[in-house]
Amino acid sequence: MKKSLLSLASAVALYVHGQDQCATALPVGTGTYVVTVIDGTQAPFPICDGSGVNATMGEWYTYTPSQDTALTVSTDLPVNAGRDTRVHIYSDGCANLTCAGGDDDSGSGFLSVATVNVTAGVTYHIAFDDRWESDGFSFQLAVGPPLVGPSGFTPQPITTVGYANCAVDMNGDFLDDVVSTTETVININHQQSGGGFVPVNITTTQADNDASWSIAAGDLDDNGYNDLMYGGGSGVTFMMANATGTAFTEVSFPQYVFCQRTNMVDLNSDGHLDAFSCHDVDANVYYTNDGTGTLTYHQGGLGETCGNYGSLWTDYDNDGDPDLFVAKCGCDEVDILYRNNGDGTFTDIAPALGLNDGQQSWSSAWGDYDNDGDMDVMVGTSTGDYHKLMRNDLGSFVNITPGSGFDTYTGSSIEFTTHDFDNDGWLDILGGGSLMRNNGDLTFAPVLIQPGNGPIGDLNNDGFLDIVNGSTVYMNNGNDNHYLKVNTIGTVGNRNGIGARVEVVSALGTQIREVRSGDGFSYMSSLTAHFGLGADTAVTKVAVHWPSGLVDVIPAPTIDDTLNIIEGSTTIGMAEIGAHDLSIHPNPVQDVLYVHSMSASSNSRVAILDAAGKQALSTTLRNDQVDVSSLPNGTYILEITSKEGPLRAKFTKR
Repeated sequence: MKKSLLSLASAVALYVHGQDQCATALPVGTGTYVVTVIDGTQAPFPICDGSGVNATMGEWYTYTPSQDTALTVSTDLPVNAGRDTRVHIYSDGCANLTCAGGDDDSGSGFLSVATVNVTAGVTYHIAFDDRWESDGFSFQLAVGPPLVGPSGFTPQPITTVGYANCAVDMNGDFLDDVVSTTETVININHQQSGGGFVPVNITTTQADNDASWSIAAGDLDDNGYNDLMYGGGSGVTFMMANATGTAFTEVSFPQYVFCQRTNMVDLNSDGHLDAFSCHDVDANVYYTNDGTGTLTYHQGGLGETCGNYGSLWTDYDNDGDPDLFVAKCGCDEVDILYRNNGDGTFTDIAPALGLNDGQQSWSSAWGDYDNDGDMDVMVGTSTGDYHKLMRNDLGSFVNITPGSGFDTYTGSSIEFTTHDFDNDGWLDILGGGSLMRNNGDLTFAPVLIQPGNGPIGDLNNDGFLDIVNGSTVYMNNGNDNHYLKVNTIGTVGNRNGIGARVEVVSALGTQIREVRSGDGFSYMSSLTAHFGLGADTAVTKVAVHWPSGLVDVIPAPTIDDTLNIIEGSTTIGMAEIGAHDLSIHPNPVQDVLYVHSMSASSNSRVAILDAAGKQALSTTLRNDQVDVSSLPNGTYILEITSKEGPLRAKFTKR
């Protein structure tokens, strides 16, 4: 928010106790006001930003503009240091409150900044709630010229419970659903193919930990339905979906973890989806998966000190395995980047790459902002105005913040994430109360959009990304740009294809996306890879680089459509039986790999491919064993010739 845009009635703070209910809301104008305590009897609803519907009290105000303008409601004031606020802005009157905007944490720390366009003569209700605390604070109302973004969003109310912080397909139809949770209920708003949602409440046994800090999703047990990972203030709980996705089994671990960002990722490259959680007050923790969904707790090796907040798994060096970046805060605020060494170990190389900043960053946004084939990063800030844009040059980084727009950008937030919201083929960055629109030349410009950060997905299947804020879905109004969506279906590796890199080539150039479970700080967004194509009317090819090392290529797919790609179905090819009729152990392996298959026979030909797809070893299967002792440490594909066709499995040599 630029101070020059604001018009303040007075610099004097006024003590005005808001009214207890919407119907008796207190009229206010531009200026600064002091709220002594939140104790009103009507809690704001619907929720216009942030997760959690369990506020019990509110303070209500009204504002009626005399001309069309942009209204900013902000608690991001020095006097509020240490406070935690949430604000909702409504139109349409008390009988039919409709979200016009709102904010939870787009300001410094946990403070709120919301800017909305308002219409002359229309009365807007402004409400603060006690979602986080009821302590007093000050807020400021300011106005400026109406702002116009690249595309608008239309609010649509939905019914949610507890923490509405997840947008992901939950029933296997490849349509993003909205998921909200309490300790005993999983609420799923199932997206319908013809539009709209059908809400379902699934009662669960009480979770030891709720999703109060973050949530992640993925199919841990490979049964075709996504499981959920709750990051709570005292530990981690998994909700495991049954074979039909209609019920969940609660699995909690006894270890104390002050969770922050949670993720699912195949961190040891054994083909099974593992889980990870940042720990606020100790070393980070992770849970390895044996392939059946049975998880084993580990701590250490992935961030040894406290202050771990925003983890994101990305292949920064293009070597085919996931690396870990943690945007830090609090007791040890120096960011870390752990390079995956490919042998089950990780090394912090943030200092060598200039990414060991210590500015209370809290979250980061990784994406290919210049479409040159590697992941760049914008490191945000949760307080102050420090931002850092780093261009990735094939594994080394160059600070290009000066002149990028982030050098003058003052928005701060605990949430920053990147998606292409206007489908122009260039990744934008959402956070700090506005959308930083990518101009296509590594410069960004702030534009106004109504919603703040939240779970992101295509929630009406129109090819444009929408945003969930509490009990409101902000539907992207879209434009004339084209798009392509890609769903990755793993067979050799994890079923979701988490960790896969999807590449789309068109006249615009080459774009890449990674399939991730968990980005930003707390939310879980769609597992569908989304590409804006701008004015391009054709795509030359789509390539999926799987965590297994396999590559699938689809030439000239239809645009403005969704493409479902099965691992191994094209360029390399794999018989359907290959995902089910071959088991190997141990994995990782040192010397001898034991193989079980109903289709393979003794003396079957065995080929072992390296991560680049080149043959590293040719041998035969003898007594259900393969000697791999001569292989260097790394990740490989075992391929066995059988009567049913080639069978493949991924393994790690240590």
